[in-house]
Amino acid sequence: MGDPWALLVVRDVAVGLHRFDELQRDLGVATNVLSDRLQRLVDAEVLQRDRYARQPDRFEYRLTEKGRDLVPALLALMAWGDRWESGADGPPLLVRHHECDHLTSAAVTCAHCGERLSADAVEYRPGPGGRGGPGAALIGGLLAGNEERGPGR
Repeated sequence: MGDPWALLVVRDVAVGLHRFDELQRDLGVATNVLSDRLQRLVDAEVLQRDRYARQPDRFEYRLTEKGRDLVPALLALMAWGDRWESGADGPPLLVRHHECDHLTSAAVTCAHCGERLSADAVEYRPGPGGRGGPGAALIGGLLAGNEERGPGR
């Protein structure tokens, strides 16, 4: 998901743009770059590609279950952007919740108690799948040191 354009492609598909020409027109990205990102997202099983026309072949892109699981993360990023980057006119996109029919924004909460999570409200500990390597070469040692000091550091 760290590829340039990948999250924007997923956002556009989630919002309802499904065809290559729609995605290209909305994003303004070069066609070769968009083709590459779409293929990577299909290969990663974030999007599925369905043919809707032949001669020439034309495809629509839809979120898979894995892709739909990205939507809460996109909503959280959108809420951050709305708070910190929206201009005087307000947010560029509004989200309506189907269940209650109200406008809403994402809030990341604790799965146990429901309280809102923030940088000051959490600490990190090593997990069973942790391993060193690029992007996590120092984190394991840092987290192990935090665990040795106990909760609350």
